[in-house]
Amino acid sequence: MEYLVNRRDIDFILKEQIHYEKLFELPEFKEFTTEMFDMVLDQSFKFAQQEIAPLNASGDKEGCLFDGKTVKAPKGYKEAYQHFAENGFIGMDVPATYGGQGLPLTVAMPASEFFSGASVSFMMYPGLTRGAAHLIETCGSEALKNIYVQKMYSGVWAGTMCLTEPQAGSAVGDLKTTAVPQPDGSYKIKGGKMFISSGDHDLTENIIHLVLARIQGDPENSTKGISLFVVPKLKVKKDGSVGESNDVKTVNIEHKMGIKGQATCTLSFGDNDQCVGHLVGEPRSGMKQMFQMMNEARLLCGMQGLSISGTAFEHALQYAKERVQGQGKTIVAFPDVRRMLMLQKAYVEGIRSLLYHTGYYIDMGKGHPNPETKAYYQGFADLLTPMCKAYGSDMGFKVTELAMQTYGGYGYISEYPIEQYMRDVKISSIYEGTNGIQALDLLGRKLPQNGGQVVQQFYAMLDEFVTKNQNEPALKVELGEFKKALDLIAQVAMSFMEMTGKGDFNYPMLSATPFLNMFSNVVVAYYLLDQAVIAHVKLAKLLEEKVDDPSQHKGFIKGNDEAAYLDGKIKTARFFVHQVLPTVRATVKSINSGDRSALEIIL
Repeated sequence: MEYLVNRRDIDFILKEQIHYEKLFELPEFKEFTTEMFDMVLDQSFKFAQQEIAPLNASGDKEGCLFDGKTVKAPKGYKEAYQHFAENGFIGMDVPATYGGQGLPLTVAMPASEFFSGASVSFMMYPGLTRGAAHLIETCGSEALKNIYVQKMYSGVWAGTMCLTEPQAGSAVGDLKTTAVPQPDGSYKIKGGKMFISSGDHDLTENIIHLVLARIQGDPENSTKGISLFVVPKLKVKKDGSVGESNDVKTVNIEHKMGIKGQATCTLSFGDNDQCVGHLVGEPRSGMKQMFQMMNEARLLCGMQGLSISGTAFEHALQYAKERVQGQGKTIVAFPDVRRMLMLQKAYVEGIRSLLYHTGYYIDMGKGHPNPETKAYYQGFADLLTPMCKAYGSDMGFKVTELAMQTYGGYGYISEYPIEQYMRDVKISSIYEGTNGIQALDLLGRKLPQNGGQVVQQFYAMLDEFVTKNQNEPALKVELGEFKKALDLIAQVAMSFMEMTGKGDFNYPMLSATPFLNMFSNVVVAYYLLDQAVIAHVKLAKLLEEKVDDPSQHKGFIKGNDEAAYLDGKIKTARFFVHQVLPTVRATVKSINSGDRSALEIIL
């Protein structure tokens, strides 16, 4: 099935909303040009369509094969992985020191949308490799960097992250995997990990596991006593060549609802007491280090929600324009179908802008020479990361559900792509910290960050946007509704702070997920309204240049692709503000009710 995506919308966000050429002002990106960025995105899109997309349905049907000893990825994955690496796609947004391309995350984000949208199961293999290699590059010793990083970015070796254990899911501090120091400075690793994505496969000559374990004698039942280790599947000699087995055993692969082309494994380390690991950084710093990879992975979860829902919407829209149903009309003319398509469009375009902007904030937070500006943008990235992950994945699933409903019965059968999209996208709300954990992170960590300064600065940016544009006649009503919802967010946040100040933590925690959703709706409304303001100015200019008679505006918009796109931006923002944003008021009423039934009931 063809991979579909709206390139015009991606270009609009990058070039007309974010203005990604502003990145050239940063020392790190001063050598780049917009032409180079465009070339990278064109190549990424072409690769996604031609080499990754053909593997999506076949990989889902074939799945991964485990013969009791080794795991084989679906047919075609190995060749595509090597081609992916040869194009430099694994290390797109990492420094060139060990083979990365040094591109901004702002550019890597849309490339990731292409790749994951074409096949999320395939994309997880290089995605995890990139994350593991970058963690070693950031936190490891020079010796570890020199041995592992370049070979991972180049596709010779792959990588994973190994946190979860049977008795320790989200409570990572309960892990039992141990690390015993050896005279040569290495450690003997012993324990088991489960739900390990890309845990075993035949795509590369070696797999480098990043394993959380507790050094003998360190604090137990706490994340403070956890360290991080590089544990290769096959032992690596001092010269960097691959040796014998490192006593890492694949116990089984999971048989899952979706992402069936992805090898999700249970691994056993040190059954024969011969598993060697190498400490990354300082002892007892494992969780702090792993959070770098986890935060990157959380953005990728949001990207999975966007990329899959984005192509699901494009397929649903195409189907609705072609499907004839009753009196010779295509179903795109039916009001209820239009409502479903508009919801899909609004969520996809809003989440795309949210994710791309977060990538831009990360780039500015890393590379801006002014420390205050640097902290300003990094604060925004921290604040929005749990929303990207939770809202992006939840609404991504909702969009695929609406896409399936648009297809009707055909959406439910495997001859069409939607049922696979729906199965594949669901996991993104579960792994890398369930969305409930993201809500707690937003409420407990991100709102109080820097004494609440970050969220205050973010509120001020949104409030300034309203003030600047409040006299715009075409969007005055919508901006007014947005301002009311924005103020409600501030009121609820303040009430939560008052509760926790009085020692009441349970009620805010009970309301954390509804709060994340309502906050995310406001943030997405902001990005959609910002797009609408830009589009309104551009559309007015286009109409002034091309149409002399105002009575002909509608006809021109209908017959001109660019005018129709810009007009669609305005209508999408209006739709979201009037059809989705009112849920904020309902959520606030629910939170303000003080209802503690869920806390008090005996279950």
